[in-house]
Amino acid sequence: RANGSILVVLDDDPTGTQAVHDVPVLTDWQVDDFQWAFAQIENTDAPPAVFVETNSRSLDPHSAREINAAVITNAVAAARQKGVSVSFASRSDSTLRGHYPLEPDVISETLAKLGEPAVDGVLLVPAFPEAGRVTIAGIHSVREAAGKLVPVGESEFAKDATFGYSSSRLADYAAEKSAGQWRSHDVLALDLNAIRSGTAEIVDVLRQATGGAPIAVDVVNEDDLLALALGMLTAQAQGKTLLPRSGPSFIRALIAQRQRPPLTAAEIFSHIGESAPGGLIVVGSHVGVSTRQLAQLKAQSPSLVEIEIRVANLLGDADRGPALAQIASQIVQALKTGNVVVYTSRDLVKGDNPAASLDIARKISRELYSITALVVDQTRPRFVIAKGGITSSDLARFGMRMRRAVVRGCLLPGIVSLWQGQDGPGAGIPYVVFAGNVGDDFALSNVVNLLSANRS
Repeated sequence: RANGSILVVLDDDPTGTQAVHDVPVLTDWQVDDFQWAFAQIENTDAPPAVFVETNSRSLDPHSAREINAAVITNAVAAARQKGVSVSFASRSDSTLRGHYPLEPDVISETLAKLGEPAVDGVLLVPAFPEAGRVTIAGIHSVREAAGKLVPVGESEFAKDATFGYSSSRLADYAAEKSAGQWRSHDVLALDLNAIRSGTAEIVDVLRQATGGAPIAVDVVNEDDLLALALGMLTAQAQGKTLLPRSGPSFIRALIAQRQRPPLTAAEIFSHIGESAPGGLIVVGSHVGVSTRQLAQLKAQSPSLVEIEIRVANLLGDADRGPALAQIASQIVQALKTGNVVVYTSRDLVKGDNPAASLDIARKISRELYSITALVVDQTRPRFVIAKGGITSSDLARFGMRMRRAVVRGCLLPGIVSLWQGQDGPGAGIPYVVFAGNVGDDFALSNVVNLLSANRS
């Protein structure tokens, strides 16, 4: 902030905001959108960062490339007009799913075309300690429900239909996903010994980065993240251009935010206007964690109105208009007395290849955001919960029609963010971005109970 610099975070789905608070968020990235976000930072206590929700994890490589280039171009243009400097971060999945190395490559290429310094090194920091994702000795692992650490390449996330992989060691992951662009031995390592030896040791490693080389970073806890942030900022002050490719937690460390306690019901609803008694819960994520959380919500909420969207039916029905209108009408009526959950059938439907699977995911998301748009045009739910990365992005942008929002904070310790839209028909409605792959089996029902507290 003292240097007049702003961190622009290209977030490939909105779940990257769950570790921060009071940060402006954009779901569109025109120059005037950036000017709005920069004004929030200048005129309020907002930290010097803005999240841009590209939703690129739901897109094909060509579209992801175009969007990343457009965000960088417009952010730099807005910054030049405003007279501030910007740096960038590529926020992606803590379980390694996403367009890598494409997105860091595009960011570096676009900066060079704009006359900005090209990226010397890409810090691979997927660790998300709050959600049990840590990196030790270069191996990234996820903590399962029983508390056991499992190498990420052996987890369900590595079997993703679009972004699957086999490597748990970050250096091998970089080699695997780059198809030979980077070899394992090209990847620099910042192990725990270096991270915990102090800033000088970290800077010594970062100085070696050239040509956009990957840097695999060990992280176990918050102190590791803060040490890395100090080292990275020091190296940048000495002339290195570094781009984090990270999970949510490192962004918080870079902007020097402390972890905020979860929001209370009083904090959430103190400035909310009149709304329907019930809230809308939309579950698009199909990973095992989401399915178990949905089952617990249904088991613990006898008055919950349940609406299942059969994926096979929507893929085979060319005209969904009448069906969507009927579902929306049912939801609006049910919200007058209580909560409603809309969820996709739990059987996973895949395409014949990654592109086809991604197309199916987009069709499912279109169904869910179309229903949400019809609902908020007719009533104001007490809250809206979007479960899943693609689901939460599309519901925000196309269902709630919000271009600009502010992250209020989290609803569970370090995870599950709450936004308030600043525009669109859903403006002001508490909007919950709930990643598909975080929380225990009771997390969703706990969030619903919090948001339903003291309901009249």
